Amino acid sequence: MTNIAFIGLGIMGNPMAVHLANAGHVVAGFDRSPERAVALVEAGGRAAESLADAVKGADVVCVMVPDSPDVEAVLTGEEGVFQLAETGTLIIDFSSIRPDVTQRLAEQARAVGFRLLDAPVSGGEAGARNAALSIMVGGEADDFAIAKPLFDAVGKTVVHVGPSGSGQTVKAANQLIVAANIQAVSEALVFLEAYGVDTKAALEVLGGGLAGSAVLRQKKENMLSRSFQPGFRIDLHHKDMGIVTAAAREAGVVVPLGALVAQLVASARANGDGGLDHSALLRGVERLSGKDVA
Repeated sequence: MTNIAFIGLGIMGNPMAVHLANAGHVVAGFDRSPERAVALVEAGGRAAESLADAVKGADVVCVMVPDSPDVEAVLTGEEGVFQLAETGTLIIDFSSIRPDVTQRLAEQARAVGFRLLDAPVSGGEAGARNAALSIMVGGEADDFAIAKPLFDAVGKTVVHVGPSGSGQTVKAANQLIVAANIQAVSEALVFLEAYGVDTKAALEVLGGGLAGSAVLRQKKENMLSRSFQPGFRIDLHHKDMGIVTAAAREAGVVVPLGALVAQLVASARANGDGGLDHSALLRGVERLSGKDVA
């Protein structure tokens, strides 16, 4: 049994905190929207009244918030984790943020007596709800070993990929692949529809061959029904593509397809689709093809 503070109970954080509570851990969850803690409380966890309340007595502090500034605020801000948690606490950042920010935060954590793992996840809302996330972890191997049972409670594929920042670097690569895949499936679907093909049957057979992918399997129903309730919002993928392109430039790496997809994601956001699931990149293909977008 571990005393866990879970900061950020959104689309991903909420089911993850619930799984940790169901695994027998003592979980105190905090979110700026208190109603998000309902499921955690039903699972036997506790709704913390503040960040200070959540981290009091915690062995592990988990963070799942949208972006780099949010993580920095939670950890280093006034009345943040570095000020409030007990020295020696293990911090697991499940957020997807810039690798250089993670590296800086890890150094700051060590300087004030904390241990930090960057552990971004992939799998979207479905993966979070089914405890089937892929978790790429950066940080010290000993800290990873200690945290492994917690990762196993929320994920299916859990891999230590290197020192601090490595998890975020792998996640950036993941987001490049996912966005490019969604764009390709979107273009294929609009192409198939233009020829009057039975698209459901077509995607089924494509999914059984080399074109098959987790993206095709998980997102085809969204695309076929034009139902884009967010499992992972375009706004967040826009942020992630910014991380990819900036980090690639810093490393002197050319990512031409990544740059193009980043612009298509930005276009979807500029057209008001930022709050939709990233499978709504389909709407961008329809716009470019001169079709009406409902």
